[in-house]
Amino acid sequence: MKPMKPRPDPISARGLLVLAVICLLVPAARARAQAVIEGRVALPKGRSIPVMNRRYEIVSTGGVLAPDPAFAVVYLEGEFPKAASLPTVQLIQTNYTFVPALLPVRLGTRVEFPNQDNTFHNIFSYSLAKRFDLGRYRPEERPIPTQVFDKAGLVTLRCDIHEHMRALVLVLDTPHFTTTDPEGRFRLAGLPAGRFKLKAWINSKTTLEIPVELTAGAVLKADLP
Repeated sequence: MKPMKPRPDPISARGLLVLAVICLLVPAARARAQAVIEGRVALPKGRSIPVMNRRYEIVSTGGVLAPDPAFAVVYLEGEFPKAASLPTVQLIQTNYTFVPALLPVRLGTRVEFPNQDNTFHNIFSYSLAKRFDLGRYRPEERPIPTQVFDKAGLVTLRCDIHEHMRALVLVLDTPHFTTTDPEGRFRLAGLPAGRFKLKAWINSKTTLEIPVELTAGAVLKADLP
């Protein structure tokens, strides 16, 4: 006579099912509990600039650096947990331009600078937030030059060979940031509850800010005039 196989414990099976359901519901509940900010930033009006400068997107007038056409970087300022690791992002050189011309990154982010032009480039910065010189390199050279942006602030990039090329890296000590659309509209999601400052970087001389209080699971409407 063959020994009978033990039947699954119905209580244990039910417990596993409940556990599986909980595992599915908890992340969804957390997502619903996160706060959201939606609003609009009053962007400066467009300005007439030389065609050559228009190609390179960053406008420099009277010591003010700003993207053109205008948009803003919106971010939440406060105390946030440090990230265990951050993804590497790219700022590309192509058609003798930087893409994107304005790159917001979190403090500690490593940025790669691929060269997609069939010529040498030499990217450098004399900014207080980051000073470096990558030296001349062609597109096929490896490894791709990188820099870790480990100090908050605005970094101006230029090419030592093509003086018209310029870009900005805005280093932010926050994981919560986004860019507006051309009309100034923005949406920040996945935010913690609490009191913070909502800021909008317009250009190198203008940053708007307002205090905000966020509630879990709620959408806050906030404009920065």
